[in-house]
Amino acid sequence: MNRKYRIGMTTGCIAIVLLFFSCNSKQEFKGKIGMTCMDLTNPFFKLIANEMQDEAAKYGYRVIALSGNQDPATQNNQLSDFVAQGYDAIFLNPVDSKSAGEGVKKAHSAGIPVFTFDIQVTDDNAKEFIISHIGSDNYQGGRLAGESMMKATGDKGKIAILSFPEITSCQFRVNGFRDILKENNSSLQIVTELSARGNRNDGFSVTNDILQVHPDIVGIFAINDPSALGAYAAIQKGGKVEEIIIVGFDASPAGKQAVFEKKLYDSPQQFPRKMATGTVDAFIAYSEGREISKNNFIDCKHYYYSDSIKDPNRVKEQW
Repeated sequence: MNRKYRIGMTTGCIAIVLLFFSCNSKQEFKGKIGMTCMDLTNPFFKLIANEMQDEAAKYGYRVIALSGNQDPATQNNQLSDFVAQGYDAIFLNPVDSKSAGEGVKKAHSAGIPVFTFDIQVTDDNAKEFIISHIGSDNYQGGRLAGESMMKATGDKGKIAILSFPEITSCQFRVNGFRDILKENNSSLQIVTELSARGNRNDGFSVTNDILQVHPDIVGIFAINDPSALGAYAAIQKGGKVEEIIIVGFDASPAGKQAVFEKKLYDSPQQFPRKMATGTVDAFIAYSEGREISKNNFIDCKHYYYSDSIKDPNRVKEQW
């Protein structure tokens, strides 16, 4: 066998081996999953979408992530499109916990499994069709926020709550907050609870209004970091930074930095990566016929200044 022939044979074998491993290293495409959430411009949901896409790709599924743009009608149209296009599953974070029931029922009728994350569906005729839910233990997180408010204020004075009553997770946070105060016979007086719709602009304007009516409040509990940071901007404008304690919720990148800068006293921490991978894992288990939990709640954790100073993710602006 001459040298040129041997080289040709060797090269050919190498090419075949490389082709074999290349083909087998690519996960077989199995189908598509539709994901729709409240608002993809929110870093919390953007991170979840990215994590879901990466995790699902390991199993051969492509996740198409859409923003509900905080509009129930838009989201129900997205759910209808997922059904019409025959998606293999739907990952749902409801814009409105009750209104989303319409889309869930359509998916169920079409035989498409629906998995919720972060926020639950409350429509009585639809929630039974949800295969599995994963999210933070928002009630427990609200209790953490109440603990911090009692501690930071010395458990006395008037306080306000910035809520978002259309969203079940936020309802649970407020309930947990109120209950821990009640159980401890707290001397704190909740003088008002108003919706700031979970965003900075409303957090700012609603807090401005509160300060006009209740200028002597000593604390504000906001159901997420954006509304908490809006509240901080309002008390800063009003010259009351030294007088009013703010407790947020999320420990988002901006929230972590705000805790580090002592703008927020605490921001009970959520774990969006766990929600994302847990949702994908639930779908894979379901598709393989394995038993899965109907509900999976992840404990929140306090996020204080002492946590922020040793948190490398805060420096990297990550969850």
